[in-house]
Parts: sequence; structure tokens; C-alpha cells
Amino acid sequence: MRTLTFSDIDRRIAAFPRVELVHLPTPMRRLAAVSAELGGPRIYIKRDDLTGLAFGGNKSRKLEFIVPDMLAKEADVVVTWAGLQSNWAMQTAAAAVRFGIRPILVLFRTYPLPPERDGNILLDDILGADVRIREADVGKLVGLESAMAVVGQIADEERAQGRRPYIVPVGGSMPLGSMDRPLGAISYVLAYREMLEQARALGFEPDVVVHSTGSGATQAGLVLGAKALSPEVRIVGISVSDPREPFARDVLAIARATERCLGLETRVGPEDVVVHDAYIREGYGIVTKEVADVIRFLFTREGIVLDPVYTSKAFIGLMDLVRRGEIPGTANVVFFHTGGTPALFPNKRKLVEYLA
Repeated sequence: MRTLTFSDIDRRIAAFPRVELVHLPTPMRRLAAVSAELGGPRIYIKRDDLTGLAFGGNKSRKLEFIVPDMLAKEADVVVTWAGLQSNWAMQTAAAAVRFGIRPILVLFRTYPLPPERDGNILLDDILGADVRIREADVGKLVGLESAMAVVGQIADEERAQGRRPYIVPVGGSMPLGSMDRPLGAISYVLAYREMLEQARALGFEPDVVVHSTGSGATQAGLVLGAKALSPEVRIVGISVSDPREPFARDVLAIARATERCLGLETRVGPEDVVVHDAYIREGYGIVTKEVADVIRFLFTREGIVLDPVYTSKAFIGLMDLVRRGEIPGTANVVFFHTGGTPALFPNKRKLVEYLA
């Protein structure tokens, strides 16, 4: 397949309805101090923590395409699930209430935090979301089948009350429930196009893009964007939850569904999906001294705050890959900051303990 142009991508994505939730383009700049300290590649950061909806984050881009699907299906309730301090759930609630849709959030306690009103749960409460907390295995994401059973039952109860629920999967990723197209991934094909245009305006071509990967749509969209626009660029996902092999299969499935939706002939294959699972460490959402240290590292050198669940582990992975030479010292690297900073605050005790 020939390499596509920006106009090719814009035209294909314009076929999908969209609402305006995000301040675009999000900024991108070089991490000069970090690049110098690592003594290797030129590292840039793409600030998708500054998207503008609530506290920002990658989920906002996805919701620009998911909300129109809710409206087209005349939903008056949206039901989704995630972890206890979920950025996805809070962002979904923030987007939904803007359009008069009532959010029901099923939050699984998958890490040892009290369900206190702090961080994203506080924001959920301020938004008026119907929050339902369930217990789950610590350090692991809840399985798709189990989560769908819970939200499916809630949707049935809502229908019995005469309401029109819309079930959207965690992260807006896998086509599932009421979302029958990979709308979240489509938004990250567009995000890749935006990043590439910014990189060229700054005078460089990226070699590697690194990001945290959790539910799969962000990575699927970035992989597909790279394959279509600059196939020499390597997309590296740092898993925060799942082992590499099953997760890579999910990313590939989402990417292929997105190819079909956009009418692309990019032929994404398993070799295009790079996932590192070594940085999950003790498990999903578990804050360690390593996490606390990397948050301090970037904040004190660049004034940028990472979150303790996603981007901190991705930045740990980036630094380790550089130090081990898997990312060459001559590379131009873009790190996608996908947001999540409200999760700092419910983890404050651990962070203070480790940084004391």
C-alpha cells in the first residue's frame, strides 16, 4: 500500500460524526533536560494530558467520536466500567452530562485504595454520576466477560424503567456493547496524524513513539496511523495491566477493525504491535517506590507531572529501553502523555512515604 497523505486520513475520518470536547492540537515539545541526562535520544513529549475536558487525557479524544454514537442511538443513560480511580470513567461522565446523558459508572476496586471521595471519584461525585463500587482481584483488570455481565444487568434494569442505556466498553476500545465500531481507535489515528505534522514543523521525523497501553484503542490507533503515514516509525506500548501476548492480540484485533472502518489497506500484522509487559511490576495500579521516583524525576526536571497508574510506568519503560540500548541513542522519540493526574491524590500516602 502507498503511504497516505494527511488529506487522505482527514477525508476518511471526516465521515465519522464528532463533537468538540478537546483543545487541539495538544502541545508537543522537547524534553531537553531529560534527553541530556539520559545521554541518548532526543525525547519529545506529546501533551495529551492537556486535552481540556475535565483534567484532560487520551480518553477525551475517544469521546469526541463516541458521544455522537450515543446521541444517534438516542441514549439517555451511559453505562461503563473501569478501575476504582478510573480516568476513563470520569471523562465519560464529564462528556455525557454535557449532552444530558446520565452516567452510571461501575468501578472495580482492583488496587488497595479505600473508596474515599478523592481523585477521580470526587470528580465523579461532583458530576453527579451514579457510582457503583465492586470488589475485584487486586492488581488485575476485571475480565471482559465478567464486566459485561455486570453492566449488562444494569442496562437491563434501566430498560425496564423505560430508559435507553448505551453500554460502552472500558477505555472506549473494543467494539462491544452498544459501540459497534472502534471509535476510540479512530481518534488515535487522527492523533498520530496531528503528532506527525507537529514533529515535521519542529524539524524532525520520529523514529519511536512510546506510550502507556491499557485497554488497547490508543495503541491500535497509533499503530494504524504510523502504518498509513510513516511505516518506518515504531510504536511501543508499555502495558500497565495485562501480559504481552493476550494484550497484543486485542490491540491487533482493534487495529484491524479500525482498518475496515476507515477503508484502509495497511495490513497491520502481529509484527506491528510491540508491547512490553515487564513494567507492570506488582500489578495494575500498584504504586511503588520506582513509580514515585519517576514522578519526581520528570517533575523536577521538566515541570511535567506523570500519573501513578499509567504514564509513570510508561516513562519507566522508556528510560529503561534507552539505557539498555533498545531505543538507540540517535533516535527521535515521542512520548505520549495520556493523562490521569487526578489519581495522584488518592495515592498521596504511598507517594509521601516513598519520597520522604
